[in-house]
Amino acid sequence: MHFYGNIKVKAEGDRAVRRASRDVTNVLTADVAVMEEVRVFPLTCAVQNYAWGKNGLDSEVAKLVIGGDPLAVVEDGKPYAELWMGAHPKGDAQIKDNRIAQTTLGQWIAHFPACLGSKVKDTFQGQLPFLFKVLSVNTALSIQAHPNRELAARLHAQFPEHYPDNNHKPEMAIALTRFQGLCGFRPVEEILGFLKCVPEFRALVGNEAAEELRCSVGDAARTSQALKKCFTRMMNCEKKVFVDQLNMLVKRVTEEGAAGKDTSSSNGDLLLRLHSQYPGDIGCFSIYFLNHVVLDPGQAMFLGANEPHAYLYGDCIECMACSDNTVRAGLTPKYIDVNTLCGMLNYSPSSASSKIFPCVQDASDPCVSLYDPPVPDFTVMRIQVPPSVKQYTVAPVDSASILLVIEGDATATSVAALSDVTLRRGTVLFISANESVSLHITSPSGMNMFRACCLL
Repeated sequence: MHFYGNIKVKAEGDRAVRRASRDVTNVLTADVAVMEEVRVFPLTCAVQNYAWGKNGLDSEVAKLVIGGDPLAVVEDGKPYAELWMGAHPKGDAQIKDNRIAQTTLGQWIAHFPACLGSKVKDTFQGQLPFLFKVLSVNTALSIQAHPNRELAARLHAQFPEHYPDNNHKPEMAIALTRFQGLCGFRPVEEILGFLKCVPEFRALVGNEAAEELRCSVGDAARTSQALKKCFTRMMNCEKKVFVDQLNMLVKRVTEEGAAGKDTSSSNGDLLLRLHSQYPGDIGCFSIYFLNHVVLDPGQAMFLGANEPHAYLYGDCIECMACSDNTVRAGLTPKYIDVNTLCGMLNYSPSSASSKIFPCVQDASDPCVSLYDPPVPDFTVMRIQVPPSVKQYTVAPVDSASILLVIEGDATATSVAALSDVTLRRGTVLFISANESVSLHITSPSGMNMFRACCLL
């Protein structure tokens, strides 16, 4: 009797275990179904506190963080340099939806790669191909360039500690406030003008290389070679030599300014600003080679592979291929790789105005301006909904996209969200491929948003 009782107990126990196991499986299956069904959701994004960023609430990054999450804490004296919206391992966004097991965007995409859209999924091996950012720049970023795919793979294989990715990193900056940067080599006439008017600059380049550049005018191939020689000579100057020349130049420009003289022929204002931020840095002389580009809000510049550049001041939206590879050579305390930089650069002179990248009106939606660069990895849309429009549909595209609200309030509904999402300044929304989102706009001033996607 006792023996049979044990068998009965065991049988009931097995049934209970099977039932519990079935329940767990059902819950997990339901969870996966919900996770797969919820294809539009808000994100909490990573903040990078690099030293060059604007401090506290002077920073657009910090303002957007507080806007998106009123409980977030912003410290006054702390720099808020970059907001990373994407799935890069250094700053993978957190999913802000309690129906989805607390996971990152990168993990979610790995589980549900169909969210990328079939073309994007196949072309980019199941990875989100872009990284979307907001930058708030207080002091200059380094003189830098980003390698093309071949060089990126080689640098990553040789020096993985300095070049963490094997991918290229074309990027685009779109000004949110008046934004200043250095970008591309100036027209040769301007560089020759500085070589004539700034003896301290000429001393670093040397008379022979300067003369070669002067004689190359009119022959594009010779100009490119001569420019490379001039820039490489300067960047490889002995430290004592360039520090002495820089000190002489700063002293001269300061004295001329104090005497009420015009110092523009020495690019005096910019020189003194950069020298105050990075005293004794060879990068201060780069202002005589590179265009000083000023963008008004909404204007953009595209930085292809091997384009020398440095951001100087202001707030911008930035979108790039998903990479963190940068070759630096000045205006930085970070690793400097002068030979790689000088060897890789695009030495094609052009005007500052040619560096402004045009946006085009979307033919199918008057609210959308397209910034569509000559690379497949990303496109940025600026969506400006006027105050008169209260219902607006964020149209489906055949790509995963990330939407950032800069201004305005709305309630967002989507069959792929399963419930309403409140949009306000600083909200970041992930939208799976081929999903539309309907906005009921509640702010009196309309809405201003940016959306990154991949239009193959």
